[in-house]
Amino acid sequence: MIKFENLSTTILDALKKENITEPTQIQAMVIPKILENKDLIVQSETGSGKTLAYLLPLFEKLQEQKKEMQVLILVPTHELAIQVQRQIERLSQNSDFKLNSTTIMGNVNIKRQVEKLREKPQIIVGSTGRILELIKMKKLSAHTIKTIVVDEADKMMDKDNIEGVKAVIKCTLKERQILLFSASISKETIDKANEIMKEPEVIKAANNTSIPTQIEHIFFVTERRDKLEVLRKVAVSLNPKKALVFINQIDEIELATKKLKFHSLNAEFIHGKNDKIDRKKVMDNFKAGKLQLLVASDLAARGIHVDDITCIFNLSMPEDPMDYLHRVGRTGRNGKAGLAVSIVTEREISLIKKYEKTFKIKIICKDMSRGNIIDKLLK
Repeated sequence: MIKFENLSTTILDALKKENITEPTQIQAMVIPKILENKDLIVQSETGSGKTLAYLLPLFEKLQEQKKEMQVLILVPTHELAIQVQRQIERLSQNSDFKLNSTTIMGNVNIKRQVEKLREKPQIIVGSTGRILELIKMKKLSAHTIKTIVVDEADKMMDKDNIEGVKAVIKCTLKERQILLFSASISKETIDKANEIMKEPEVIKAANNTSIPTQIEHIFFVTERRDKLEVLRKVAVSLNPKKALVFINQIDEIELATKKLKFHSLNAEFIHGKNDKIDRKKVMDNFKAGKLQLLVASDLAARGIHVDDITCIFNLSMPEDPMDYLHRVGRTGRNGKAGLAVSIVTEREISLIKKYEKTFKIKIICKDMSRGNIIDKLLK
């Protein structure tokens, strides 16, 4: 049995209150190294316990008596920020480490955020844009930051976000510790990381690239312009209790949601430009079962962990099979049955075959007949 090492009794007691008694593989691998102040590039799949892997040692390292900003956790989405913040709050409430933290994201009232910063939180979870804005306003003291965590590093280090990450790091002292965590780490990301980190160690947990057998996979073939109509018909036929719909263009997400609602389907959307209040309301309704269909992009769906999602729909097909794995892994949790439905064009059938080959699964072609789902043989 693997045990937590180098953690205090108060942290171990806090974990027991969450029924956590053994570390995951990645937690066992990285906690001692973070406590040694090493810079790390960590790859571990979704659901492997990455958030606790960096929070637990940071709780040990933080100086509770110092009312100053000590840790920055950079994240790409509101949902992930809220998830991390809630875990920090649970650890603080369940342990003797009464640490203060706050979320700092764009598209949110900046005056409220300034008020929160006046309370001198030791941990800040947020987006690079708003954090830089507050640093320039001299409301956020970057010179006291001792550790920077870049969560979802594959996204945060891409061409659209890397300059913001670099700018935040440049505002901090040279002796800070930098930790990169992600489900997938490319060579390009490692090369970029080496430019801003001190001899980082790359740690990769063994990926479990299998898909739970309780998830059924089906697909429908149609013209691109008819994808939404097929989704509507399939959703009506299946009548899922709670389903995620993946579409990657923001304008298409909003249009699809409007059309689904026009046809009396209980649907809402989230994407990067929702304001925080709308997103929270939508997510609360989804978790409570008051919302049947949640339309989102891969990015917006990061940080969404809802146990009883019965079905996921793919309207935008991912090129990378690992993205398919991450999507379908949101259904069929805790041994429950799940269903993954892909709606593809003729050209996208090759992606279906790629998923089948990668994960050694069978994705059955289906059709609609008089409101019912029936098997269909490909020509």
